[in-house]
This record gives sequence, C-alpha cells and structure tokens, in this order.
Amino acid sequence: MGDTGDNTLMFTSDALALARQRGLDLVEVAPNEVPPVCKLMDYGKFRYEQTKKDRDSRKSQKQIVIKEVRFSPKIDDHDVEYRTKMVRRFLDEGNKVKLTVKFKGRELAHPNIGKDLLEQMRIALGDSLIVEAPPKMEGKNMTMLVSSKPPKPVRAPRPPQSSDGSAQPGVERPAATAEAAPAANVAAPVAVGAGPGEK
Repeated sequence: MGDTGDNTLMFTSDALALARQRGLDLVEVAPNEVPPVCKLMDYGKFRYEQTKKDRDSRKSQKQIVIKEVRFSPKIDDHDVEYRTKMVRRFLDEGNKVKLTVKFKGRELAHPNIGKDLLEQMRIALGDSLIVEAPPKMEGKNMTMLVSSKPPKPVRAPRPPQSSDGSAQPGVERPAATAEAAPAANVAAPVAVGAGPGEK
C-alpha cells in the first residue's frame, strides 16, 4: 500500500527498492495476511505523531482520586458539619470520597450508630450525591463510597412552533436571500483520481 492509498501486489525486493526511491520506510502492517501487507511511510514521523497523540490523550484524561474522611461513632454535631463541608469540597473538585467510621472496643457492638451517622452525612450532602457503595463493615470500620452526579448538559432553547410546523405569530424567521437560492442548485466541484501530493 503506497502513501497515496493505492494497493499493489509486488515482491519484497521491489517494494524495498520503491521505498528507497521515494525516501520512505517499508513497514509491515499485517504480517499474518497472505500475502503480508506492507505500507510505505516515514516511520520516524509516524512514531513521533503516535507519541504526541498518546501524550495529548493522557492530558485530557482526568485522574479520579478517592479521598477518605474518617469519623468515630462518638463524633460531635459541629464536627459532623465540618466533615460534611470537607466532603462537599472534595466532591466539587471531582473526587470520590470514602466515608469511614472507625469503631474501637465496645463500639463494635453498636454498628447501627455508624450506619445512622453515614445516613446523616448522605442526607446533609443533598441530592447531588451518588452512593457508589452502601455502608458496610470492613473489619473494625464501616465504609461508604460516594461521588457527585455529573452535571446535566444545558440545551439551547428552541423557538416555539405551532402544530403545523410554522413559526408562531410574533416570532420572525430569517428570510432567504436571493443569492442563496441559485447556490442550492450548483454542485460542488469534485476532484477525481488525484491522491495527496499528486497534480
């Protein structure tokens, strides 16, 4: 396969000679096919562009971090409010939050206190919350994983229309210009047979 997109069946030695003649590399793209498929390309440039694409795609990806906020079952109301604000800040930054209630000694006999505390936190954070993992015991800790709901896309308002499809009274539509009408009947010119770099 050439750089212009044309497919040609030829011997390996002829393909290598053609690649040297054009100053390109002969790269095998499908070695398991019969006959193997090769492509003429500048391999150094191809590798550079591939590395650049990978770097750009990594930049656009958002790393999701799981933050952890810990409580004890005997936490005071003011501390619950403070931790709620901390969780809300983490969620606004786009992170997931793991809420952990740590039990010690005789507190392990009352896991319902930890469950009530996590439920109180969920209610305090409001409707913009997704509970990804409900409260569950993990050894001496009760954990719950939460994240924020993704923002809804904002749609542009549509102009009101009547039932027959025409605009309602008082709503003006732009008039078609006299120059635009003949342009609709003219076909765009199409280049046939010329590949990239050919004249």
